[in-house]
Amino acid sequence: MTTARRVLWFRRDLRLADLPALLDAAADDAEVLACYVLDPRLKARSGARRLQFLYDSLRELHSALDGRLLVAHGRPEARIPAVARAVGATSVHVTADFTPFGRRRDDAVREALGDITLEESGSPYLVSPGRVTKDDGEPYKVFTPYYRRWLEHGWRAPARTGAGRVRWIDPGDAAPRRGLGTNHHIPDPGTQLELPAGERAARRRWRAFVENGLQRYAEDRDRPDIDGTSRMSAYLHFGNIHPRTMAVDLTGDSPGRHAYLRELAFRDFYAAVLAQWPRSAWCNFNTDFDAIEVDDGAAAEQSYAAWKDGRTGFPIVDAGMRQLRATGFMHNRVRMIAASFLVKDLHLPWQWGARWFLDQLVDGDMASNQHGWQWAAGCGTDAAPYFRVFNPDAQAGKFDPDGAYVRRWIPELGTADYPDPMVDHRVERTEALRRYGRIS
Repeated sequence: MTTARRVLWFRRDLRLADLPALLDAAADDAEVLACYVLDPRLKARSGARRLQFLYDSLRELHSALDGRLLVAHGRPEARIPAVARAVGATSVHVTADFTPFGRRRDDAVREALGDITLEESGSPYLVSPGRVTKDDGEPYKVFTPYYRRWLEHGWRAPARTGAGRVRWIDPGDAAPRRGLGTNHHIPDPGTQLELPAGERAARRRWRAFVENGLQRYAEDRDRPDIDGTSRMSAYLHFGNIHPRTMAVDLTGDSPGRHAYLRELAFRDFYAAVLAQWPRSAWCNFNTDFDAIEVDDGAAAEQSYAAWKDGRTGFPIVDAGMRQLRATGFMHNRVRMIAASFLVKDLHLPWQWGARWFLDQLVDGDMASNQHGWQWAAGCGTDAAPYFRVFNPDAQAGKFDPDGAYVRRWIPELGTADYPDPMVDHRVERTEALRRYGRIS
């Protein structure tokens, strides 16, 4: 009896534990070739820190597989069929991808594979997009009713997977004989990361948070001056850990657990919205806002540059923008403040801010980032009412009451080296309300 051969194509699931695609690929004692494709399109769209996190995750995965990870370079629709045919694979196994880019890529690969099947197992989410719907089958556009139905739906227990019992195909043996070329080197740009990447780091980080931070998460999560968040977002984005693995620790009746589970639900919700309405990646979810007046031209570009550089003269905004540029991370509360300032004080398109965040953030995620920005701009699902304009100074007083966060990132505050406010917030709030009022 001939032993089946299959390809496990890693994407945003860079781990070995709780990986349904691995379970299916290795079923019936099949031999499995582990593969990752470094797509030049993703490289072009990712900032340096996100690429470093990806490469470090790949290196750890390669090590966990004892060097048996084939890293190919090129377009997946060319490389994956070549790999599958070279080793005589009957199927290619993946974790489902619901982003607009992922769907287009997978459709192209599926067509190129021909008789070889592309089989999807699981997703990066607790509940996959499309699973939570209204009674009539329509998708939700508002989070709160989605969240109630999401809780009712529930999710599966973690899949019991690992590398130990899998019959891995060594690409070092297969590649030269099959015309695949040698196992490509994983790049290392040498970019500094605040947190280590990879599955082991993700599990250590989560365990430490459960033991030391989860209990106070509901109280501390909005304070940028306190280490009160889990910092799991990048690990979730790259699939170093599955949210089901985390949800095991979120049972029980405590404010911290409820608050954290709700954030995972938001992650699922935005993914579902983007999957249902792919146009919302870069266009207003609420098309009424297509008529909103925004600034452009040289003055707008100068304002945008000052915002990116953390030189607006509003300390909480500037602290967040400097943290982002220096580390690839920004506290979520400060993200909202900085986003509100860009669209409602500077009157610039939310897409400008969303693009900069995707370039800089290690955890840059298309669904969460784009719809978070639309929430701030008032044009998305569950959008902040147009008349809600964050006052940067009031926000700082509430969430950074002692100024510790601001002082950390703006050491020159209070000296001649720090700029005066570039706008009058009260004046620009009135102007924002005028512009929003014209389309409401």
